[in-house]
Amino acid sequence: MNKVRAAVIGTGNIGTDLLIKIMRSKVLECSVFIGRNPDSAGIHKARSLGVPTSTESINYFSKHPNCCDIVFDATSAHMHKEHAKVFAQLNLMAIDLTPAKVGKMSVFSVNAKDCLEQNNLNMVTCGGQASIPIAHTISQVHSEIDYLEVISSISSNSAGPATRLNLDEYIYATEQGLQEFSKAKRTKAILNLNPAKPCIDMQTTIFAKVSHPQIDLLSVKLNAMIKSIQQYVPGYELILGPILENGRIVVMVKVRGLGDYLPKYAGNLDIINCSAIAMAELWAQHKLDQDQLLSYV
Repeated sequence: MNKVRAAVIGTGNIGTDLLIKIMRSKVLECSVFIGRNPDSAGIHKARSLGVPTSTESINYFSKHPNCCDIVFDATSAHMHKEHAKVFAQLNLMAIDLTPAKVGKMSVFSVNAKDCLEQNNLNMVTCGGQASIPIAHTISQVHSEIDYLEVISSISSNSAGPATRLNLDEYIYATEQGLQEFSKAKRTKAILNLNPAKPCIDMQTTIFAKVSHPQIDLLSVKLNAMIKSIQQYVPGYELILGPILENGRIVVMVKVRGLGDYLPKYAGNLDIINCSAIAMAELWAQHKLDQDQLLSYV
């Protein structure tokens, strides 16, 4: 089978984990792994795997405009806003793993098919990927959500420099994503960095205030959603709920990573990477199918 060429820009933990996942894909292949620091652990890992690398950062794309069909941006929100201009000029499909909010927000289990014709997709945040499917399901059962609050707790060891740099953008992007996919009147997102040893798995709790809670119907819908998410994030697990507590619906999920490059407790990073890969593979298959149809015209 032909594969779609994918580039990764950003050679930190997220970018390197993406590289491992791309190499396992049946429809994607990594054509180049791009960063700035020639001594980064990610660059050394890519070279050890025989993957072409560059330390020219965004300038590489201008010099090699045909290097890929799709690019994963695992840098920072500030940098992606500049990178997106280059990707658009080169007509490259971009999947943004930063909270830059340049492109259409993508949550695979909720709106994957609506994203196939876009040229820039934003993966919201790790907390968004964990909570938005739950919030969306709550909104399908209840016509109106008065208030939605999401609290994510992650190991401080899994929060790298880019995550810490983008904390304000994280909060805003998560709240905006929750509002868009649930239509809640008010939303709030909180991120806790837990320094506990041994490191904790990612846990996300969703609180929803609605007028007439329908717990039994919601439970059925949530179980179906959980199974859908587990198809691309195997470590996603419902650990509490839905229950009613102090007049609020409460749901809690846990995410344990695959352990490809990142430790398994870093489910917060794994969920956004798994979601990005699932979206890229669907887009790649869509592109391959279209190319095959064109060959018969």
